[in-house]
Amino acid sequence: MIKYLGSKRTLIPRLLEVFGALDPKPTCIADLFSGTSRVGHACKKAGYQVISNDHNAYAETLARCYVQADLETHRAEAGLRIEQLMALSPQAGYFTKTFCEESRFFTPKNGARVDAMRNQIAAWEGAGLLTEELKAILLVSLMEAADRVDSTTGLQMAYLKSWAPRAEKDMELRMPEVLSNGKHGTCTATGIDALDAARACADSADLVYLDPPYNQHKYLGNYHIWETLVRWDAPESYGVARKRVDCRERSSDFNSKPRIASALHEVISACLAGQRVQHLVLSFNNEGYLQREDISAMLAPHGTLDVIEVDYKRYVGAQIGIHNPKGKRVGKPGKLRNTEFLFVLSRS
Repeated sequence: MIKYLGSKRTLIPRLLEVFGALDPKPTCIADLFSGTSRVGHACKKAGYQVISNDHNAYAETLARCYVQADLETHRAEAGLRIEQLMALSPQAGYFTKTFCEESRFFTPKNGARVDAMRNQIAAWEGAGLLTEELKAILLVSLMEAADRVDSTTGLQMAYLKSWAPRAEKDMELRMPEVLSNGKHGTCTATGIDALDAARACADSADLVYLDPPYNQHKYLGNYHIWETLVRWDAPESYGVARKRVDCRERSSDFNSKPRIASALHEVISACLAGQRVQHLVLSFNNEGYLQREDISAMLAPHGTLDVIEVDYKRYVGAQIGIHNPKGKRVGKPGKLRNTEFLFVLSRS
């Protein structure tokens, strides 16, 4: 899967352990801030029915591939389409101009291949040859192929001063790890606001997992290239990183210190408004706008609350330190480790 700040890759074994120990045991899990869909993918693999949601288009696409799509349905045709994409000749276009010439996230040779492949996916879609799930599989294959040859530390806020060794490699598509259907029912993916998703899952999920943004850093700005790759809308761009102009316009209450508490309280209340949801598990970082006691006060009135602390390394960019535009270090790295809090609420 793609490199992603905030990914719960290292936390997944602990999450599955927590989910499996709950009483009554859940069969359907709703993940309302799905991001890369690592958690939803792991839950589907473990046999749960999963409802994934994220309002960013690239994240919804990842969820359609890794949560909603089933291997038996799409394996043969997806494999054939990936072979056809790999056989295309490079065709430089918007992607190459914006992310390889005006900026330096990818080499032009790989940028031209992205342009050709993405245009072909759009042509197949326009001809009615792709289901939404098959389209998602192809887009994720392309996204991950580009991610393996980028020249960043994992964020698309900036690129490296010198080319990363991996950037010189030829981009190669692979079949994503699409899973068989979960034993407890069909898994689904949506791309709606978290509050609307909370209202929708109140009577359809046994367990709700929340992993919201926790400070000023917006995932859309951090991964704007994937948003453009999925939307394929050739947006106006700005700055050294050539961000989509709507990075300036689209906002979330979860990225606002004055508004995050109210936003989180609303989502929690909506999740617990129905009768079916018996458990709510919330991940939050000690670098967030809210403190442990703030979140505990929101959850404790609804049932039995346990809080688990998990220590982990900060992402590589934080360990490298701060550099100016010329590549000279102008600041020292901050703390190298963080604490992830798992708030585990059981209503019964």
